[in-house]
Amino acid sequence: MSKEIVEAIQALGQEKGIATDTLMDALADALLSAYKKSPGAAKYARVDIDEEGDFTVYELILPPELEERLLAEAEEAQEEPEIDPETGELREPEEPELDPEVLAEYSDQIAERDVTPKDFGRIAAQTAKQVILQRVREAERDMMFDEYQDRVGELITGLVQQSDSRYTLVQLRERVEALLPRSEQVPGERYDHGARVKAIITDVSSQAKGPSIIVSRRSPELIRALFELEVPEIADGLVEIQNVAREPGYRSKIAVVSHTNGVDPVGACVGPRGSRVRMVVSELRGEKIDIIPFNDEPARFVAKALSPARVREVLVDDDGKQATVIVPDDQLSLAIGKDGLNARLAARLTGWRVDIRSETEFAQEEDELGYEEEETSGRCAAILSNGKRCPNAAIPGSRYCGLPAHQALTDTDNDYVTGEPPAAGEELVEETVAADEGGAPDSTEA
Repeated sequence: MSKEIVEAIQALGQEKGIATDTLMDALADALLSAYKKSPGAAKYARVDIDEEGDFTVYELILPPELEERLLAEAEEAQEEPEIDPETGELREPEEPELDPEVLAEYSDQIAERDVTPKDFGRIAAQTAKQVILQRVREAERDMMFDEYQDRVGELITGLVQQSDSRYTLVQLRERVEALLPRSEQVPGERYDHGARVKAIITDVSSQAKGPSIIVSRRSPELIRALFELEVPEIADGLVEIQNVAREPGYRSKIAVVSHTNGVDPVGACVGPRGSRVRMVVSELRGEKIDIIPFNDEPARFVAKALSPARVREVLVDDDGKQATVIVPDDQLSLAIGKDGLNARLAARLTGWRVDIRSETEFAQEEDELGYEEEETSGRCAAILSNGKRCPNAAIPGSRYCGLPAHQALTDTDNDYVTGEPPAAGEELVEETVAADEGGAPDSTEA
C-alpha cells in the first residue's frame, strides 16, 4: 500500500506540475499530526518515508537539560497574550512546542527509537488521500493566481453563469470564474445566462477560497482593447490610441495618431464601410464612439474633440490649460451635449478645461472686456482676413504661432495676414481653426 501511495503522489505531481518533494513533505507532516492524535503517542516524534514508500515513526528522546533550554527559548519567542474579540477575555498562551527544524539541529544529542503503530499503514492511506487532495487544490489556486495576476488590464472573454443584484459571475475557463461587480457594470446592460461577454481584468487578489478575479465593463481600457482586437494597424503599432474618454453606456471619444506616413488613423479605426468601429459598438451594446485625430496643437485638438459640433474659433490659455471655444449660435447645444456630456468628454480627452461660448455671447463679452486689445494672453498676434486674431498660441520668444504665413509677419509693419485690413463690405473668409468646420471631415462618429 505504501509503495502505491508514493507512486500515486509522483504521478499526480507530474500531472499537476507540483514538485514530488513538496507532496512527500506535506504527507510526512500530516502523518506526524495523525500519529500525535493516537493514544500513547510520544511527545516528540518524526515520520520518515523511504524511497520504497515505507513509513516509520521515530520517538525523539531529548536530554532533560536540552528540552528545558529549548522550551524556555520557545516560550520567550511567543507573542504577548491577546484578548479574545468574541468573549473579551484574555487568551492564555498556548504551551510552547518545539519546531522539528530546531530539533534537527541537535540530532547528535537526541536518541531515537522506532514507535511505528501496527495499523499505521491504514492511517497513512487515509491521511495521504486527504493531504494530497488539499495540497493539489492549494497548488492549483497558487498557479491560477500566478497566471492571472500578470494579466491585469487584459481583455478576457467569458460566459455568464449567474447574475444577481450584487454581481455577475463570469466563467473564464473550467473551474476559473471572475466577478463582474455591480459597480463595474454598464447601466442598462443585461447579462443573460450563457451569454458571451468581454471585459477587462482590473484586480486579482489571493484569498483562502482561491484567487479572486475582478473584471470590468466600465473601464476605458475596454475600448482600447476592443479596437486593438479589431484594428490590425493598432495591434501592429502603426496607429496608436493616445487617450480615451468614456461615459459608459452613452458615448466615448478616442484620440488616435498615426506613426506611419500614408496611414490614416481615423480611417483605419473606422474600417471599410465602418465595419471595424461597428464591431466595437456592437460589443458595447450600442454605445456611440467618436474617433478624433490627435493634434499637437491644442486649439485644433480641442476643436476636433468637440465633434460633431462645428467650432468657429478656439482661444487657448497655455498657463491655465484652459480653452475658450466659440461656436455658431445654432451649434451651442450640440457642442455642450446632453447634460454637458460632449463638453465633459472633450475636456477629459484633451486634458484642457473647455469653456464653450456662442458667437453672440462672446461678441458681447469681447466688446465689454476688450479681448482684441489683450497682449498678455500668449496668443498669436496675427490678424486673419476676417478681422480676428489667430487662436493659436504664440511660439516662445515670438509674437506669432508656428504657421509660416504668420511668422512672415515678423518683418512687416502690421499684423494682418493679408497685408492690409479687409475692405468694407468685402466677403469674409474664415481662416481660423474653424476652417475645418469643427473637424467634421477628419473625425468620425459611430
